[in-house]
Amino acid sequence: MKKECTEFFTRIVTETVQYRETENVHRGDMLNLLIQLKNKSKLDSDDEEEVGKITLNELIAHSFIFLVVGFATSSATMKFRLMELAHHPEIQDRVRKEIKSVLSKHDNKFTYESLSEMKYLEQVINETLRKHPVKGTIMRVVKKDYKVPNMDVVLKKGMHVYIPVLGIHNDPDIYPEPEKFDPDRFTPEAIKARHPYAFLAFGEGPRICIGLRFGMMQTKAGIANLILNYNFTPSGRTKYPIQYSKTSILFSMEGGFWVKIAKINNMN
Repeated sequence: MKKECTEFFTRIVTETVQYRETENVHRGDMLNLLIQLKNKSKLDSDDEEEVGKITLNELIAHSFIFLVVGFATSSATMKFRLMELAHHPEIQDRVRKEIKSVLSKHDNKFTYESLSEMKYLEQVINETLRKHPVKGTIMRVVKKDYKVPNMDVVLKKGMHVYIPVLGIHNDPDIYPEPEKFDPDRFTPEAIKARHPYAFLAFGEGPRICIGLRFGMMQTKAGIANLILNYNFTPSGRTKYPIQYSKTSILFSMEGGFWVKIAKINNMN
């Protein structure tokens, strides 16, 4: 990271930790959990398991990666979802109907329970991540020699491996007509019929994204609020099919994100 960015984030987190410890401030957030690990080696909610103390630098690093994973990725992929919904009005209408139906059973409030019931919305989110994963590759380090089945290839210990997420997600043998935006690829039946590692938007295994649940719930809340209150249609400046920027670490759109937005009257 740039020196200015590192210094800024280090100062902000350090000052916040010092303030909470000095003033005995406790909040139900991730930083509070990290402070507990820094000071006691375990969480207050756990009477037995000790995971070992973390340093202030490690606390800062965890805070930073959680921010990047939970916010930067969510905002980037929300743009792709809105762009796809703008070009697929029938899917946008179906999502809006589901949102209204679910909210009517929950006093028209966005809660954890109501968002969890929006299954088609989750399918739309997953299909967007299938078509436009936040990162095109996943990087791993080989921990021990491994022979790839049915191939004369051995991955040596210490080797860096780049897994082509974008290539897997666009493999027609796994996802027929991969260029088509089809949320029904993520019905429970369709998911069960595929190999579990055919969808790697959040990674998999012990190094799976730590912000998965947070990012999914945050994205659901954001998209649901937008689709409930606004209608999205293509703009004259829209580039579709979407072209990716060649200079961004996370996938972003070449030429920027452009859609038309119209307020919806939800009185009826």
